[in-house]
Amino acid sequence: MLLHNRKTFFIILTLIVLIITFFSNQKSNSDLLIDINNADTAWMIVASALVLLMTPGLAFFYGGMVSKKNVISTMLQSFIALGVISLVWVLFGFSLAFGDSINGWGIIGNPTQFAILDNLNSRNSNIPYLLFALFQLKFAIITPAIITGSFAERIRFRSYLLFMIFFCVFIYTPLAHMTWSSGGLFANLGDIVGGSFKGLHVLDFAGGTVVHMSAGLAALAGALYLGKRRKEKTEPANIPYVILGTGLLWFGWFGFNAGSALAANYDAVIAFANTNIASASSMITWVLFDRFLNKKISAVGACIGAIVGLVAITPAAGYVTINHSIVIGFITALVCNLSIIRIKKSKKLDDTLDVFACHGIGGICGMILTAIFAKEVGLIYGESKTLVLHIGASIFVILFAFFGSLFIYKIVDYILPVRVREDQEERGLDLSQHGEEIN
Repeated sequence: MLLHNRKTFFIILTLIVLIITFFSNQKSNSDLLIDINNADTAWMIVASALVLLMTPGLAFFYGGMVSKKNVISTMLQSFIALGVISLVWVLFGFSLAFGDSINGWGIIGNPTQFAILDNLNSRNSNIPYLLFALFQLKFAIITPAIITGSFAERIRFRSYLLFMIFFCVFIYTPLAHMTWSSGGLFANLGDIVGGSFKGLHVLDFAGGTVVHMSAGLAALAGALYLGKRRKEKTEPANIPYVILGTGLLWFGWFGFNAGSALAANYDAVIAFANTNIASASSMITWVLFDRFLNKKISAVGACIGAIVGLVAITPAAGYVTINHSIVIGFITALVCNLSIIRIKKSKKLDDTLDVFACHGIGGICGMILTAIFAKEVGLIYGESKTLVLHIGASIFVILFAFFGSLFIYKIVDYILPVRVREDQEERGLDLSQHGEEIN
């Protein structure tokens, strides 16, 4: 097949780059940026950098938990997303996510509208639209990186690269468009349903559906499709890596959530506060619940608890009060902890780093709890319709992300075998896929 012919593939890639270079006709048009707020712009540059830091943080978090012979490969699976998704996003990914809806369906954007990040100055806002595109890029980067924890220690690297591209184009960008684009399906779901639902929409402040549910369900599909490892139980290679990765993720998550306010305002401040408090609540709940179950209080458990809290508060960050963020962290920690125990006891699923339990189930919890606690439109404020919309949207995302990802795995496997050979798995992916190892 074409992808097996390395010279042909490289020549085609070179031609694509040359065509893009010679036929691109971008213009500066900086004079059109008339409504830019300097404070908002400065904050969003910082927030974008913070979110970018999360992907190397995820690399350390995952890399520390796998076996020693798979550390490099696992970390690179996260890190390489910085390059691959950046190019996809610039070429047409941002257009698919935030271009005008094709046929007004609210499912996907026009792929040519902002191709190669052109024509961005046609939209004025408080920040340069290019900055918004770059901020959203960081979300697109980390989402496929999250998935890698589910099939760690057994996937071919080239196949993963192809899966990552397909996932970004066919799963991530439609969900981003539906949720965050002004013409998106979820953004206008109340008006589409009509009646007493008018004026309501799906609340997802920073990516409960787009990032965490999509990654978690794709992780479930990947773990099922690739099957179990030959040796499921392995000792973490470097627990200090896990702690370092958690710290970087927590730090970067402030940009992830508070940056989603898209301005230096009170929404950003409350999202910042809720992010910290929910994670703290979840971490402490996790370790105390472990102790309640007669387990030792472990560093890995504390780190997982913190991440689960960050996942759960993501869709709710700008919509709930601080006391409710504590409750969200508490409930989600218990649900995800019990989910991991249940999954491991069943022995039917080898989700290497518990991505589905933490991000999939954690994301679902976050979306449901957002509809319960959201100020003025939540269930506790007497509005049940928001919860109905969230349940409907969550079911759609579950089906779309799971079966869509499963289909992508099958397509990728047809083009390039997805799973490594048994002898390569035994040697470890560091050596078999990259020719490198930790001394």
